[in-house]
Amino acid sequence: MTEVRFPQMSEERPDATGVLATWYAVEGDAVAEGQLIGEVQLDKADAEVVAPVAGTITLRVAEGDEVAQGAVIAEIG
Repeated sequence: MTEVRFPQMSEERPDATGVLATWYAVEGDAVAEGQLIGEVQLDKADAEVVAPVAGTITLRVAEGDEVAQGAVIAEIG
């Protein structure tokens, strides 16, 4: 399994939390390496989350959940 983590978006505030805004993949989807799978928000900044590898995705965080930067939000295996 390859972990997908919430991106580190604030160097000044490494302990800041953000929100998992949108999943573009659903539990059990086959995803391709580099595919857009989600979007996260931290303060007023948004970032896309792409699949680091190809495989089947398991979501660990729901849309709207508050998440620490660097936390595991999904796994791909």
